[in-house]
Amino acid sequence: MAATTRTVTDLSSTTKDGVGASPRRPDGTLKVTGEFAYSSDMWMEDMLWGATLRSPHPHARILGIDITEALKVPGVQAVLTHEDVPGTKRYGLEHQDQPVLAFDKVRYKGESVAIVAADHPETARRAMERIKVDYEVLAPVSDSRRAALDPDYPLVHDKGELPEHPEFNQSGNRLRYQPIRTGSFVDVAGSKEGQEKTLERLRAEADAVVATEYEVGMQDQAFLGPESGMAVPAEDGGVDLYVATQWLHVDQKQIAPALGLPQDKVRLTLAGVGGAFGAREDLSMQIHACMLALHTGKPVKFVYNREESFYGHVHRHPAKMRYEHGAKADGTLLYATLEIIVDGGAYASATPAVVGVASSLGIGPYEVPNVLVDAYGVYTTNPPCGAMRGFGAVQACFGYESQMDKLAEKLGMHPVDLRVKNAMAQGSRIITGQEIDMPLPMAEMLERCRDLPMPVERTELEDPTDQRTLPGGVAGTTRGEGVVRGVGYGVGLKNLCFSEGFDDYSTARVRLEVVNGEPVVLVHTAAAEVGQGLVTVKGQIARTELGVEKVVIAPSDTQVGSAGSSSASRQSYMTGGAVRTACASVRAEVFELARRKGLVPAGVEDTGLALDGGKLVSATDGVLVSLADLLGESAQGGEVVEHTREYHHRPTEMIDPDLGQGDSHNQFGMCVHRAVVDVDVELGLVKVVALDAVQDVGKILHPQQLAGQIQGGSAQGLGLALMEEIQVKDSEIRNPSFTDYLIPTILDTPPMRIDVLERPDPHAPYGLRGAGEPPTLSSTPAIVAAVRDATRRPLTHAPVRPEDIVGIDL
Repeated sequence: MAATTRTVTDLSSTTKDGVGASPRRPDGTLKVTGEFAYSSDMWMEDMLWGATLRSPHPHARILGIDITEALKVPGVQAVLTHEDVPGTKRYGLEHQDQPVLAFDKVRYKGESVAIVAADHPETARRAMERIKVDYEVLAPVSDSRRAALDPDYPLVHDKGELPEHPEFNQSGNRLRYQPIRTGSFVDVAGSKEGQEKTLERLRAEADAVVATEYEVGMQDQAFLGPESGMAVPAEDGGVDLYVATQWLHVDQKQIAPALGLPQDKVRLTLAGVGGAFGAREDLSMQIHACMLALHTGKPVKFVYNREESFYGHVHRHPAKMRYEHGAKADGTLLYATLEIIVDGGAYASATPAVVGVASSLGIGPYEVPNVLVDAYGVYTTNPPCGAMRGFGAVQACFGYESQMDKLAEKLGMHPVDLRVKNAMAQGSRIITGQEIDMPLPMAEMLERCRDLPMPVERTELEDPTDQRTLPGGVAGTTRGEGVVRGVGYGVGLKNLCFSEGFDDYSTARVRLEVVNGEPVVLVHTAAAEVGQGLVTVKGQIARTELGVEKVVIAPSDTQVGSAGSSSASRQSYMTGGAVRTACASVRAEVFELARRKGLVPAGVEDTGLALDGGKLVSATDGVLVSLADLLGESAQGGEVVEHTREYHHRPTEMIDPDLGQGDSHNQFGMCVHRAVVDVDVELGLVKVVALDAVQDVGKILHPQQLAGQIQGGSAQGLGLALMEEIQVKDSEIRNPSFTDYLIPTILDTPPMRIDVLERPDPHAPYGLRGAGEPPTLSSTPAIVAAVRDATRRPLTHAPVRPEDIVGIDL
């Protein structure tokens, strides 16, 4: 059925598969049939295989590297170390603090030390094992709290070794310290004694006080396609890299200096991406493949195995948090304090931005007049951490939502009523002083979520003892004797698009021509399709704006301007905005062409014209001309209309380093979850019976993909609530495989009833609101709250472990 949409001229459009419809994904059939070409599937006849030697120690000095025996292995074409890096030896997403190949110390287990190229992957691995590295092993720097607060704790990076960023209050192992002070804490911001006296006074005024320490474990992005790519040396001395990534241009910006090449000699094309969720923002094999390709003169392919993938990319920052809230008897929040420490591991990656988000959204979407926040991001020798869906906001949300539940219990209030009592709305200000100048129907969303139909009680099931309906399933041991049902709620506030002064923009090239008698639109961007469906949305926007059904999406590469990262729930907003803007320029030129040819009646303004169904139409005179007749066949000298445009969102600013004030975010998103769980309180088994959600998305672009985003984000939150945690001891990962690192399967994923609101954001294209991340925030605390409700245990750690449920101290 044709989709009815709106063009910028406010004329009704009936072009098939435009904005608001759910057209089939162009890559969908290939993916479900197993025919889609992922980056790991690439092949060239004369290619070599790359392998990486990684440090067996989390912290050690490198005294020497001997590659002699590795070079003797038949089939080996190159063995390279830091001495062979042709350009700058350090790179980084924002801070250039990470060695291309380790040259003085290794700072985490798995750090790259040497690379090998050979004619067979097993040959490369055998050669890699013959490289001899002389290490002086050092004690790990693994305690994030000491890294944040103890000035005498050993340094991960020696003083003066890295560029200084005073705006981040750096000191020792602190990569960023961000305080926020509001209300009564402002006047005593510089005095520890004054802050404590203020806190004592507020405690005395409160009728209920809850203070708790929380911890969120290290979560892996767990994408199914490990890091892979192929570098091909070019005749001009440059290199072409085909890679699975999230941000082509930021990769290019880091790769070129390390290779000693200008950026235009390093050309990137997006290869098939098997998931991302933030981990592909950081480089993995990109520079290494290019170095080996340029050194050998042959294509070089890397494919990580799963264990290497665990070591070779960043993870979600684990967090340690201390919260205190005070409220009046009617539930009105009086004050809140937060100390949050996020462990960035050995290198900076996105840690400063994570601290910025965790601090500014640390108290959540609640009106609190007096706030004290101390947020730290630190260097340790633990595994590196960076971007993961909802970064910074996820950790804080678990803390403040757990606090809301505890405070509601202490006050004898329903947890939804307490949240509604203190809910933010349009016109509210978050703790940085920034006004929420877009719809935020939080109270309505909470009430709608509470009013959703509940799943049937266990006693109402046809067979309450059916193991398929019990915690643990058919592989479990429960028979239902100790099973208790619990219900919990969660709500989270998430910043969308990039923040804190980053010039966030995307570029789109749109071309309209007639091919074989039919108008065709080409859309070319550098945006990474990582599974979220952007490849479909770009086509929908072009159809809506230009009224042409046939849209071709060009491969994403660096031959067009940057599209930014496929992260921060930003691509529909930013690249969608860029495509829409470029289409508007194309449409305006078509209107002008029609005027020059005398096809537009006198007195008809552009606002009365539209492109619809392959025709130029007027609101008053109907169809004026077909695009095929207006433009003519491009192969025969017809008109080709093409424009490249950038789209920037409104400017943001850094929050100040002293009081934490400033308009640091562009847009806010929100999701509310209600979780229903059955818990065997004797065996520590949990079954999530229902995980229902209410979310405001501003404008639905593709209903089916939207549902998938909400379901997917909720499933990742479920994993963090109940099973997903990288176990790290003395800075070493103990479970680097999907055998020991558990992720939810279809058997763990419950039915999800989704209620979607459309309250347009006036600042956004089509009024849309990024939708991918907010469900990940609220699902975790909702599920943990439901388990608390069933077990009556405090449960301060995510994920909840079986021993937490049964009360065993392991």
